[in-house]
Amino acid sequence: MDEMLDRKNEIAMKLLHYFITEENYNPIILQGAEDEIWLENLQGEYKIVRIVSGHVHNKEQLEFDTFKTRRVVKKIKKKTFCFDMKVLSIFTDLGDNVKLDEKDDIDSIYLYETEDIKKYDFVKEVFPDIVKKLKFSEEGVKLFMKITSDINRKNKKDAAIVNDVFTPKKPIITNILIGINILVFFLQMFNQNIISYFAVWNIGIAEYGQFYRLFTGMFLHANIMHIAFNMYALYVIGRQLEGFLGKAKYLSVYLISGFIGSLLSVALHSGNYAGVGASGAIFGLLGALLYFGYHYRVYLGGVMRSQIIPLIVINLLIGFMSPGIDNLAHIGGLIGGVTSTMALGIKHKSTTSDKINGCIITLVIIAFLIYLMLNKTF
Repeated sequence: MDEMLDRKNEIAMKLLHYFITEENYNPIILQGAEDEIWLENLQGEYKIVRIVSGHVHNKEQLEFDTFKTRRVVKKIKKKTFCFDMKVLSIFTDLGDNVKLDEKDDIDSIYLYETEDIKKYDFVKEVFPDIVKKLKFSEEGVKLFMKITSDINRKNKKDAAIVNDVFTPKKPIITNILIGINILVFFLQMFNQNIISYFAVWNIGIAEYGQFYRLFTGMFLHANIMHIAFNMYALYVIGRQLEGFLGKAKYLSVYLISGFIGSLLSVALHSGNYAGVGASGAIFGLLGALLYFGYHYRVYLGGVMRSQIIPLIVINLLIGFMSPGIDNLAHIGGLIGGVTSTMALGIKHKSTTSDKINGCIITLVIIAFLIYLMLNKTF
């Protein structure tokens, strides 16, 4: 135990306690990284904090450490879709002649003891309470036990949050939406006038004030293949996203996305145009999944890179190359999905300012599209 509590290990433990329990950093597991601990918080000003306990002998070894750090950070950027990644390197064992240079992407400090943190104003600006929080009344084994206990408690809390978000839930709203779409399609089979009365018709909306069409059109479909494809996509995407967002937010995103998709289609299509389908709303769910995945990219980074983004790109390309597909509705829905999810918020992640900004952006988009729609000539 005495070896565990030598000077360098004690500093590292205190720093770990602060960054994990106070600043919500999480450890990063790196293969081959010896005598250093990596922590990440993608919402922090410093996305990465490194605690380096290995002895750095000279300038050349420090330059090699910088090279290795940048190489690892480059890999983390690709995984997390975070391209502005400021790093704080905290060294606890430097040679007498080693001087820490200022770099644009990496800030470095040297702590022989925790009190040395007072020397670095730029660190105190980012972490105003760090000097106070690195002070402990406990020493030796008691210090080790306290720090270990606090970190374990924080890890359990974080695990409970992840479990709350990612535990599968019954997709009730998704099933209801699928049921409504199928029911409406059966009604269409007996009365084709339903499409005439409720489709997204640009002239009917802009000149006759039939604004209800902006919503009703997303529950109509042209044929059996059209509804089959859309309902399959809604089932696959919706059952996951409904659990992530919660039922009320999920339904709101679906309706707002479909509405914005219809608005963009009406505002930009020329001539006498009518459209039907749930695909604008479904693209909105993809946009919501993209926004959600970005905030939980530590867990979904690989899925975003290999599945979500390629799915969006491929479907947009198909829309551009295939006649009869309303890609404007798809694009509008995608944008609406991102902004409405931003406005409604992601559980355990979104801040009040994020939600306010999302509301403002969504309302501005809607107001601008309504203005375009009402001031265009057909």
